Amino acid sequence: MTRVVVTGGSGKLGRAVVRHLDEHGYDVVLVDRVPSPDKPDGVQFVRTDLGDHGQVLNVLLGVDDRYDHVDAVVHLAAVPAPGQVPDVALITNNVTASINVFHAARAARIKNVVWASSETLLGIPMGEHHPPYLPVDEEFPVRPQSSYSLGKAVEEEMARHFTRWDPELKMVGLRFSNVMDETDYPSFPWDADPEAKTFNLWSYIDSRDGAQAVRRALEADLTGFEAFIIANTDTVMDTPTIELVERYVPDIERRSEIDGVSSLLSSEKARELLGFVPEHSWRDHRA
Repeated sequence: MTRVVVTGGSGKLGRAVVRHLDEHGYDVVLVDRVPSPDKPDGVQFVRTDLGDHGQVLNVLLGVDDRYDHVDAVVHLAAVPAPGQVPDVALITNNVTASINVFHAARAARIKNVVWASSETLLGIPMGEHHPPYLPVDEEFPVRPQSSYSLGKAVEEEMARHFTRWDPELKMVGLRFSNVMDETDYPSFPWDADPEAKTFNLWSYIDSRDGAQAVRRALEADLTGFEAFIIANTDTVMDTPTIELVERYVPDIERRSEIDGVSSLLSSEKARELLGFVPEHSWRDHRA
């Protein structure tokens, strides 16, 4: 049984990841500042301040009366969006937690690290620095537009160098779209206010599919640093996607046909290298 530490396991995406990994036979250690309200019985909880490198190192080396080693790390803990705390406090918190996790994993000789990067590296929120073409993929340089996305860019750059130092190391950054779950779907679709979702081109990811992506990244036979967009194949809208493009972003180059309500964030790389195919849509919960 693979033992995996999940940081931020009490958050929205974290709870889905913990449940999914537990259901798939992993020995899960939930690491957070607060316990999860729905932690599975077999999952261990260790209260940890990720801003303290000593605590992080201890958690990844082993905790008395709990476990004596860790095989993999899923790092999800972060202030999840700009504006929740002052800018410098946000980037200091998130980047410090990530360097502590990355460095401690290296010291503990853990070769399998998956963490939450972000769609915001793609030129989101939309504006004058919008992505250069549609659908958006991982092929162009990141373009952070906020303290939050700047922190994610720093994390991806750190991962490149950690894997350069250790050719056996795998570090996968999952650029999650806006995470949604069943409690959010009564407000869908967003056709009455499409401008509210232009910031990420009307995209989303169901938390259960986010969890699936994490598991597939853990199980992928890869080494080095890789980044993957993780988004549902549909949008949050009933309006055809091409109509939204022509109305709101008509000047962006289109590199393929845009059909139906298809997402403008492409997860094709994740499908090809991870075997990731979303299984859940808000449309399954339509009243």
